[in-house]
Amino acid sequence: MQRIKKGGNLQKGKNQRHRILKTIVITIGKILCALLLIAFMLFLGTSVSPIYDFREPKSFTGKEIYNPYHNLDTTHCWKRANFHVHTRVKGILNECEYWPEEVYRRLEKLGYDIVTFSNHNEITTHPFDTALQVNVYEHGYNLLKFHKLVFGSSDVNHFDHSFPFLASQKQFQLDLLRRDADIIQINHPLRTIGLPASQFEKLEGYRLMELDSGRSTENIYWDSALSAGHYCFGLANDDLHYPDRTNRIAVRCNFVCTPTARYEDILQVLNEGGFYAMRVPDYGNGNWDLKYKKNKELPSISKIGLQDSTIFITLSVQADSIKFTGEHHKTLAVAHCSDSASYIMRHRDPYVRITAYFPQGEVIYSNPFARYDASENDSPFTNSTHSVNYPLTILFNLLLGVLFISTLWAFYKFTFKK
Repeated sequence: MQRIKKGGNLQKGKNQRHRILKTIVITIGKILCALLLIAFMLFLGTSVSPIYDFREPKSFTGKEIYNPYHNLDTTHCWKRANFHVHTRVKGILNECEYWPEEVYRRLEKLGYDIVTFSNHNEITTHPFDTALQVNVYEHGYNLLKFHKLVFGSSDVNHFDHSFPFLASQKQFQLDLLRRDADIIQINHPLRTIGLPASQFEKLEGYRLMELDSGRSTENIYWDSALSAGHYCFGLANDDLHYPDRTNRIAVRCNFVCTPTARYEDILQVLNEGGFYAMRVPDYGNGNWDLKYKKNKELPSISKIGLQDSTIFITLSVQADSIKFTGEHHKTLAVAHCSDSASYIMRHRDPYVRITAYFPQGEVIYSNPFARYDASENDSPFTNSTHSVNYPLTILFNLLLGVLFISTLWAFYKFTFKK
């Protein structure tokens, strides 16, 4: 009898442990489902978007040629600038270990005259001179890294899509941001997930595009936009997160022709195009002394402009090659082993931009010269042409609602329904 009782107690203990384990598993399942539901609600809540009809790609046309360097005052050229810089900020979420003044001093030592702090979704105050304050921030915490620099806003716009994979979602963000912004830049398109170059045949409302993320010097995204008739200028920035690493600082920069580093002067040149972008090697590969020395000896543009239909450029030193690029990324002409070159822009050339390649790996990118019709506009920039497709907008957002309700019902059935 004693053995039977012990066996019964043993079985009872096993059943109890089984029930406890089952309860734990169910509880963990409920928690995971709740987290999944919260994530899905966040996805749905930030994915609501109009669906747009975009205009068909259209080449630049017209008798006139826009010269982005038409207001170039050589007495003020050139000031070296980095517009995409991260620093330490208050709080626990940081993408850089160094405070703004520390970062500024490091860039200053490398020859930079203009530094703007573009932390994620936060406007950073200039560390020591309010006259040099530039209100700029990097917008976007979405999982696909569709980021933008927003210049001139007094406040941060926190709206974002969790997964902005549609061109319409990206356009909706641009439309929202430019309501309060002076100018917008598309950041690192080559590193943005789910952003094919073909989407730039549609997107508009930005004036700047970040070039040369380090993986390529060809800038296919820029040419996709320009070939579709979306005129924009090109900036190259470090996207600086690690100012203590030689290969992450002073490897992308811009040279702007501006009398001061004040925002009003910067904004004017960014709007008109009187600047050029540059890729710079990591001189010395870790040797800071050599890096400082070589950054004071960078090749530069001495002259650039337009005479009648002839685009011309003169460099401070001889380049390995000077390339003229046109619509659909087509090479129009190349000058080898020269410090100057010119190209006569033909009627069938919608736009032309210049790239100069130097022996040590430096690359200079000019802004594009483009055709326009002076009877319609004073530049190749166009007003927004996209419009809301209301039937598709309703259908898209209804589908999101159905997905949300279905997920909520499935969660209820699994978690609470006996």
